[in-house]
Amino acid sequence: MAETATKEVRAQAKWVRMSPRKARLVVEHIRGRSVPEARTVLAFTTRAAARDVEKVLRSAIANAEANHGLVGDDLYVSAAYVDEGPTLKRWRSRARGRAAQIRKHTCHITVKLAPRAVEALSRADAICCEDT
Repeated sequence: MAETATKEVRAQAKWVRMSPRKARLVVEHIRGRSVPEARTVLAFTTRAAARDVEKVLRSAIANAEANHGLVGDDLYVSAAYVDEGPTLKRWRSRARGRAAQIRKHTCHITVKLAPRAVEALSRADAICCEDT
């Protein structure tokens, strides 16, 4: 029973043609949020990385629903991170027969979802009500 409460569902997009630094800016906005809230944040984020992060989030939700029988709206983003992928190296010709290197960065985007513990939510509500 404790096994289902701690079950984490994961989705990963590898070799995304985007700088990891740019993708990390978007991932920071959804870490720790509930799934509906994270979807809303990504829908209104103007950065190009938001589309790729949203695809990974949708994939993680689909994995949770299909493989583990969880409800997508009851989950939250327990972890979201971006790792650096391999860098493609290209050359651009320059003046006087020289060449300059171009680095095309890639990244791996990972999103982990976990169900919110009902007991933890009820305890948090009880603490909030006692203070007021």
